[in-house]
Amino acid sequence: MAKNLVIVESPAKAKTIEKFLGKDFQVESSFGHIADLPSNELGIDTDGDFSPKYIVSSDKKAVVKKLKDLSKKAETVWLASDEDREGEAIAWHLQEQLKLKEDKTKRIVFHEITKKAILKAVETPRQINYDLVNAQQARRVLDRIVGYELSPVLWRKVKGGLSAGRVQSVAVRLIVERERDIQAFTPKASYKIEAEFSNTDGKKFKAKITSNFDSKEDATAFLNSCMNGNFKVSDIQTKPAKKSPTAPFTTSTLQQEASRKLGFPVAKTMMIAQRLYEAGLITYMRTDSLNLSNEAIATAQEVISNTYGENFSNPRNFKTKSKGAQEAHEAIRPTDLTKQTISVDFDQDRLYNLIWKRTIASQMSDAQLERTNVKISNDKNDYIFVSNGEVITFEGFLKVYLEGTDNEDDEQSGMLPKLEVSETLLNNYISATERYSKAPYRFSEAALVKKLEELGIGRPSTYAPTISTVQRRGYIEKGTMEGTERNYTQLVLTNNEISSKQLTEKVGSEKGKLIPTDIGNIVNDFLVAHFSNILDFGFTAKVEADFDEIAIGNENWTEMIKGFYKEFHPTVQNVAENAERESGERILGTDPKTGKQVSVRLGRFGAMAQIGDKEDENKQFASLQKDQQLGTITLEEALDLFLLPKDLGIFEGTDVVVSNGRFGPYVKYGTMYVSLPKDENPLDIDLERAIELIKAKQKADAPIAEYENLPVQKGVGRFGPFIKWNGIFINVNKKYDFDNLTYDNIVELIEEKKRKEIEKVIHNWEEEGIRVEKARWGRFNIIQGKIKIEMPKTTDAQALTLEEVKKIIEEKAPKKKTTRKKATTKKKTTKK
Repeated sequence: MAKNLVIVESPAKAKTIEKFLGKDFQVESSFGHIADLPSNELGIDTDGDFSPKYIVSSDKKAVVKKLKDLSKKAETVWLASDEDREGEAIAWHLQEQLKLKEDKTKRIVFHEITKKAILKAVETPRQINYDLVNAQQARRVLDRIVGYELSPVLWRKVKGGLSAGRVQSVAVRLIVERERDIQAFTPKASYKIEAEFSNTDGKKFKAKITSNFDSKEDATAFLNSCMNGNFKVSDIQTKPAKKSPTAPFTTSTLQQEASRKLGFPVAKTMMIAQRLYEAGLITYMRTDSLNLSNEAIATAQEVISNTYGENFSNPRNFKTKSKGAQEAHEAIRPTDLTKQTISVDFDQDRLYNLIWKRTIASQMSDAQLERTNVKISNDKNDYIFVSNGEVITFEGFLKVYLEGTDNEDDEQSGMLPKLEVSETLLNNYISATERYSKAPYRFSEAALVKKLEELGIGRPSTYAPTISTVQRRGYIEKGTMEGTERNYTQLVLTNNEISSKQLTEKVGSEKGKLIPTDIGNIVNDFLVAHFSNILDFGFTAKVEADFDEIAIGNENWTEMIKGFYKEFHPTVQNVAENAERESGERILGTDPKTGKQVSVRLGRFGAMAQIGDKEDENKQFASLQKDQQLGTITLEEALDLFLLPKDLGIFEGTDVVVSNGRFGPYVKYGTMYVSLPKDENPLDIDLERAIELIKAKQKADAPIAEYENLPVQKGVGRFGPFIKWNGIFINVNKKYDFDNLTYDNIVELIEEKKRKEIEKVIHNWEEEGIRVEKARWGRFNIIQGKIKIEMPKTTDAQALTLEEVKKIIEEKAPKKKTTRKKATTKKKTTKK
């Protein structure tokens, strides 16, 4: 038995640390928190000192027993959980549940999993920081109280199965309010003037008038005034400028950039970053700090000088602006800056490379620019055309990296030809293009993280789970609509003649953006109406600030919770007793056929339209389509819903029906269901179009190959082209010719998907303390504690859920123990 027991949270972290410590150290994993509040009760003494009741869940008892046995045999136990508040709480729970003695227990922290960092941590242990523990307890207790007391109110007043959370509800409010701003927005048209000129050398460039014209008439009058005009350069101003690099990544900025540049959802970014950290490739990924260690800065300087030249290096330290920055040790950076790339898997490689570029760029010289502003006048009116150009005279950090932006309309300056003041210019054309003012942008995941951070709501560890939770609860969803077409006018003056043409553009796209669902709108309105304090942005930020004060020992956590509960609990009781039920009902008008009231509301199975009031015994109901919402549907659209299902006729002896269901409109043909394309209205579908869709579905469903005696089909879905095999959808990326997939391509795609699915499944098992080892003939064993069970081939692993694996372990383990006990008891009795 090793003299030293080191306990970390995850098996992956344990494997990495084990490489750096000698034979005297045994590294084990707690698999996250070993103790938490009970799931079937509040678990907080609200009548007393608000002390939480912590229990070890059934799936963690085997882990705790194993760690307890090992800790008794070890001379020293090293608690090496993460360096943030959650990690400190895990260390404290381990000390409490394992009943560790203070004189043989040491707490160590590190912000990167490298040999140097681990050995330094062992040389400089400390005690558990109870201020950090209390800050974590305060958050856990407050969030449990809010969720536990608010959720039953929502069940009674809105709909069963709903839940509420302190930070999540505020995030939903932001998205709801943004969506309503968009719906209330009325676009205003104006005409934007742009021209193309040529200088005396024949070089072309563009210029514009900085103010728009309000109407087509004004724009036409301006173009008329420019006929036969003489244009010349009236002024040129050239100024040096510079761009400075942005700071290295924090949790928030990493999530934003990974979303913009790599298209990663926030949760995916954090999952991949966690793996990179546990593999010792990057520093800790939950941080508010912009700081880099002296060693990292020196290494960056060396890498930059050797790769790009000394003039590209400019070592610097960034100061953290966030008031509530917690555990501010270092920004997120590679542990070894000399390693520009890694070879792990596609997504990990890309995220690592993004982190490397951002870190290196932060230590590089400013980019030097030359900005030119040219003004162009004419002899027919007083309007001035302006053209801006930008020339990079020294790349600096732009050699490596440029930060992304959430603003889709950001314009980049181009290069200008050489021009002289008073130089005569040839006007090639002047255009007046109708443009509309734009509604506020919908939040992407990255933009929402940025907004939450600006408001001081949440902390690095909360952004990803907050966004995942509101989507999982069905309050928010990612939009899929591409937008609608809008006509606009363009007037063009060429050769002293004005022509007009009609153009179209797509507007209002919500694809990939966060939009509230009907239930999200209703729950938000109910909570804002009755719990305005909880949903107040300032209040939520104040709570976060209180947690920060607790973390540095300036505030008592139980007093803070008492003050909150004193106001919160009576409000909950009052709302539960007196508030009206909320269904989001809107009365739209009257059905012209029956004269009955037409309304929409939230029903048991989702949003629905209703003909007839509450007292009407012959009410009619129809589900809203997927792209319709309670707050925006019109009377005409609601009445159209009652025209479905509609018989279209017969095709090859079978009825063809068009209808609308929970997942959108569809054509039903025998046992076949064919979803309608997004842009097609089910009421416009006739038999001829339905037959086209049926035949296309039949063709798409026809197998293109067979693998392991199972058919392979292909198709195109929301996320692009795919093949389907054994119930699994496999995306086909651009390296394959989708129209001409070979059998080898198909085998490669299926095997790669199977490998990834198995890795994901096994990773989830390992996080729960279930180890997997390969056995002979393609089989595998699952191991938990002393229990070892032979399983089928590894290719079948993905078919097993985590719950099924736990059940197999539970069924296998207790029987042997119970039988052995009974046998022993029987023998002793006989001897007596």
